[in-house]
Amino acid sequence: MTKLLRVIAREQCIGCYSCMYACSRTWFKASTIEKAALRVKNYAGAEGAFSIRPCYGCIDPDCAKACPTSALTPKNGGGVNFDPKKCVNCHKCVEACISQALQWDHETSMPLACHQCGVCTNFCPNQVIAMVEVDRDRKVEP
Repeated sequence: MTKLLRVIAREQCIGCYSCMYACSRTWFKASTIEKAALRVKNYAGAEGAFSIRPCYGCIDPDCAKACPTSALTPKNGGGVNFDPKKCVNCHKCVEACISQALQWDHETSMPLACHQCGVCTNFCPNQVIAMVEVDRDRKVEP
């Protein structure tokens, strides 16, 4: 079994963005939510209701299949590896992501690929997200 990032208690999200800041600081050395590989957004018209968009670590990721240069490649156990040297900034990977979880860095014009490291889970005050064991032999769907 492989551990992958999952939303386990969406209704407990308070929109504090701690998960996003943790990701941004850890992987991109930035103190902004714009550099996070996951997104927390307020549902339009619903006060206090939030949408959490993490990478689901697909076994056969559409984002990698859409990449014309193999800058994104499937990772053993789910998710993707990203090679920025191969990226041609085409945005096709983001458009192909079935869960709309792959984020785009507008500053570098490259995807912000999730590392499935779980650092975001350590900073969520309400345990909304967690690293959960999943069957790696089946395609992971959101």
